[in-house]
Amino acid sequence: MSICTLWVVSPSSEVLSGNVFLEPIRESYHFSDKSLMYNGRVKKSRHQRRRSRYGVGDLSSFCLRESGLETPGRRLSGILHIIANPGRRNDMTSEQKVYDVVLKQAALINRQLRSRENLEVKPDIILPGNANVLNEAYDRCREVCAEYAKSFYWGTQLMTPERRLAIWADIYVWRRRTDELVDGPNASHINPPALDRWEARSEDVFTGQPLDMLDAALSDTITKYPVDIQPFRDMIEGMRMDLKKSRYKNFDELYLYCYYVAGTVGLMSVPVMGIAPESKATTESVYDAALSLGIANQLTNILRDVGEDARRGRVYLPQDELAQAGLSDEDIFAGKVTDKWRIFMKKQIKRARKFYDDAEKGVPELSSASRLPVWAALLFYRKILDEIEANDYNNFAQRAYVNEAKKLLAMPVACAKSLSFMIPQT
Repeated sequence: MSICTLWVVSPSSEVLSGNVFLEPIRESYHFSDKSLMYNGRVKKSRHQRRRSRYGVGDLSSFCLRESGLETPGRRLSGILHIIANPGRRNDMTSEQKVYDVVLKQAALINRQLRSRENLEVKPDIILPGNANVLNEAYDRCREVCAEYAKSFYWGTQLMTPERRLAIWADIYVWRRRTDELVDGPNASHINPPALDRWEARSEDVFTGQPLDMLDAALSDTITKYPVDIQPFRDMIEGMRMDLKKSRYKNFDELYLYCYYVAGTVGLMSVPVMGIAPESKATTESVYDAALSLGIANQLTNILRDVGEDARRGRVYLPQDELAQAGLSDEDIFAGKVTDKWRIFMKKQIKRARKFYDDAEKGVPELSSASRLPVWAALLFYRKILDEIEANDYNNFAQRAYVNEAKKLLAMPVACAKSLSFMIPQT
């Protein structure tokens, strides 16, 4: 993907201990030897530089260091656990269930902003290695972003230094590491217990017990911002869904998947982006807009990558809507652009644009230092839908992308929007 939004980006996977990079563990997963690490850099074979559905080129997957970790088989609890277990479903829609999470995240920020003197004491970080590890960890996060997500990295340069560090550690690196487990070169060797161990390890990060340098950067970030673990858990649940599900019977199911793998990043990002002091909007509405941007971007990914996903045996489109349009999986696999397909795609693009419209309402409410990169990313990403239309809806064989010239043309618009102090009233 040519650009990643600052509310929706992709993760990497590498493991360090102190100042030493660990060798890939092949015991459980039989990892390939095609990726080698020299002096903290990944050397990759050309075929490994494929493009991820979530947005940027993949880092070669280095497995989790699991020694010393139990396999607790942790699963989500509460509302989203019910969603993940069909036998316990209720009559609430996915949007209603997800919005409950939005309300909880907003409540967390409100508590911390209004009662700073009563802030929960964050745990001390137990750093692996020496006192220089944390600085080295942030520097490594920067290097990973600069090398493997150039557009995203450029966007982060528009942010304040502290927010830059937090976004690299909190959003980019952790999510990319998570994504690599099920979408990287060794995805076929990853199973649910491996995701359970990753979830347990992530929970350790939130209790101030990082296992490696990159974990330590995230642990440090959550001591500075009111970041909650629930979206992290939910994203891992999305990875579990990818292991067992390749069809979605309706948009309600697809919406939940989009929340898990992308909407969660919006919820993770709001505390770091910050809300403008002059904003009159409710915290809930800002979180809801961030969620909408995540959903919009993932829907854009899905529409852009129909052909790529079909070649992997996956169809991320509502089955009932395909049937209503007179289409089926066979038509997707055949990859022919027909009038029926054009009509179907127009409806899907219209829905994605509606989510972008909802997301735009929240960007002016962000802190002034965060508006430009988010506006730029939103506008760039939204233009992918225009490119799909320009390709006559041929997303089977043509990959829609926004070239550099069109990005440059969009920048004045992003600048103008970010400089506007006309914050909507709610």
